[in-house]
Amino acid sequence: MSIQWFPGHMHLTRQAIEARVKDIDVFIELLDARLPGSSANPMLAELTAGRPTVKVLNKQDLADPERTATWLAHYNAQPGTLAFALSANPGIGEKKPIQRLRECCFELAPLRGGMVKPMRVLIGGVPNVGKSTLINSLVGRKTAKTGDEAGVTRHEQRFVLADDFYLYDTPGMLWPRISVPQSGYHLAVSGAVGKNAYDEPEVALEFLNHVAKPYAALLKARYKLTQPVDEVATLSDEQLLEVIAGKVQAVGKGGHVDWQKAAERVITDFRTGALGRITLELPDELAEWRAQAALADEAREAKKMSRKPPKKKTGQRQRVRAAQLREAFHAANPNPAADPEPTGEA
Repeated sequence: MSIQWFPGHMHLTRQAIEARVKDIDVFIELLDARLPGSSANPMLAELTAGRPTVKVLNKQDLADPERTATWLAHYNAQPGTLAFALSANPGIGEKKPIQRLRECCFELAPLRGGMVKPMRVLIGGVPNVGKSTLINSLVGRKTAKTGDEAGVTRHEQRFVLADDFYLYDTPGMLWPRISVPQSGYHLAVSGAVGKNAYDEPEVALEFLNHVAKPYAALLKARYKLTQPVDEVATLSDEQLLEVIAGKVQAVGKGGHVDWQKAAERVITDFRTGALGRITLELPDELAEWRAQAALADEAREAKKMSRKPPKKKTGQRQRVRAAQLREAFHAANPNPAADPEPTGEA
């Protein structure tokens, strides 16, 4: 199953960003610290190419701290980029996110500042990554709409964070085609994709298949599994979801497993952090997935081209054929009144 979700308002968002990006000094991309690579929108990177960028890994309180450090090192090594992690929820993580953001922006664009040249910043990210919550925290009051579903914000909004610091917020946006299957599943389990775009049991199974080995201890603790940690790590995704179903009362009469109910419970536990601090990917893993996706795309395109009928041959060959027809006509009619109209037909 390929997970894709690109509602019409996201196309309008792209157009709005194209118009706005000409006037901004720094781009802030808000990422999900649990999937820092999959939540990085390649279309946003294309639209803001050449602009200094601050990568903010949000929801760090839900992510694996060791893996977060790896991702921060990865992004901070990129030219024209600064990265740090925080939690947009008040009272968690970064105590003064506005100060940290200002420092990063002015470090990347040192010639901006003051009433004459105010800092103009655009913030973007995938849906449900916490932009509205962060903005409310920055502004100090509830000004941006928030929600636990993708696509709450639908229009661009402008916020004055200081006399010389303007922030433009854009709706959460994915890209038209998610070519890396693993990224699609990670976006779905995190809540960045609309509910109608995926099947919960399939997403839950993919999630368990991916986290069983590195986070077996967390699964055992959350669902009070009787199997040793080593055994939990070796269970297949279906076996693991079936065992979990028995622990969360998702088994009906006759031992029938309610896969939907069990899947919803697993997904909710991940999103709320009830499972513990989990990060779904590392930079090297994502690079490998992208390479595999590129090869799959090449193979798909080659197969598509092989099915196309050969193009009709025209040009030089047709002109030669017309000349041959004219010569044949003259041979049969030594004194013609006029040359025939060459058709090029055989």
